[in-house]
Amino acid sequence: MEASARPRVKICCISSLEEAWTAIRLGASALGLVSEMPSGPGPIKEELIREIAARIPPGVASFLLTSLQDASLIIEQQRRCKVNTIQIVDRLERGSYREMREAMPGVSLVQVIHVTGEESLEEARRIAPHVNAVLLDSGNQSLAVKELGGTGRKHDWTISRRIREQLDVPVFLAGGLRADNVREAVETVGPFGLDLCSGVRTDGRLDEQKLSAFFSELDK
Repeated sequence: MEASARPRVKICCISSLEEAWTAIRLGASALGLVSEMPSGPGPIKEELIREIAARIPPGVASFLLTSLQDASLIIEQQRRCKVNTIQIVDRLERGSYREMREAMPGVSLVQVIHVTGEESLEEARRIAPHVNAVLLDSGNQSLAVKELGGTGRKHDWTISRRIREQLDVPVFLAGGLRADNVREAVETVGPFGLDLCSGVRTDGRLDEQKLSAFFSELDK
């Protein structure tokens, strides 16, 4: 897919309505709402996810981050939370993307690929035809306690660029993005979207100054 000159920005790990509105006011086009995870920052109760998703204005996407690996359970979770986008942070092991598409018309599917090396290229190529977008992150699914996002680490952006060039669906870039490297990220990868969590937080809270600085650098 062609490189994006000005990527969209998704702010992840939203923990309250206040954070949601701060992110939207400063320019976010999508919000990430994290459900139960084996590790990492930002998980909130499904009741709060549903409340925030219901208040997000038209034009701003509500992403539910799920670590579930069963299509039928993901469908049930979406029906409880009422989001318009599902971000699958682990590999789907039971059921299919087709099953989810048929059960959730109008809900977008985003599959996370944790970029670990050349093998991630083939994984992305295999999955892309079945989803609306791919998100490239820096987790590690092979650990005893899986890392499925929010690591604050960069991965090899040259691999991410190759993935973006070979896919026909939008690519989001996540992992260690901050104000001081966002221009490099955009120039190196050319992603459709950027996904932020730890790089715009202080002591776990969304930091308005860091987020403003990020957008300022992005728009230079």
